Amino acid sequence: MTKPRQYKFKATIYKNGINFCVDVPAAITSAFTAVKGYIRIKGTINGFPFTKFLVPVKGGPYRLFVNMGTLKGAKTTTGETAEFVIEQDEEVLEKDFPMPEQLAMLLKEKKLTEAFNALTYHQRKDVLRYLNNIKTTETLEKNIQKVIAQLENKPVDGPVPISIKL
Repeated sequence: MTKPRQYKFKATIYKNGINFCVDVPAAITSAFTAVKGYIRIKGTINGFPFTKFLVPVKGGPYRLFVNMGTLKGAKTTTGETAEFVIEQDEEVLEKDFPMPEQLAMLLKEKKLTEAFNALTYHQRKDVLRYLNNIKTTETLEKNIQKVIAQLENKPVDGPVPISIKL
């Protein structure tokens, strides 16, 4: 799988009720995929690692809530500006939509694993979600063959197709 893109930004930590948080720039969150409104991310605050969710705010930017343990680890507090590095946590993709065994075997056999991994996060997620929701073995096999066929028809030096159509 390709490494997800990391985004860096600085933000001032503020208190919202009893919670500490920062607003994440829309230019960053627009590059992520929300699941039921939330965006699972991982990253660092002042070099201190964390895994959290970005929470949607009606009429505003996504918000990142920061607990006291993370603030202490990052050596920062409310009112201070901290440096954030975040990326979409793609492990959710693997947990929610595992790769069917037949697809993994065919990708390896036909030397297309790299081509599949070169698809964007969203493309891989869409393909795996679709394949995981198929009920019959016959339909699954037919659609796996479609994925393989589309990956095989990719131009040698050209980009991967923008979308896999099943």
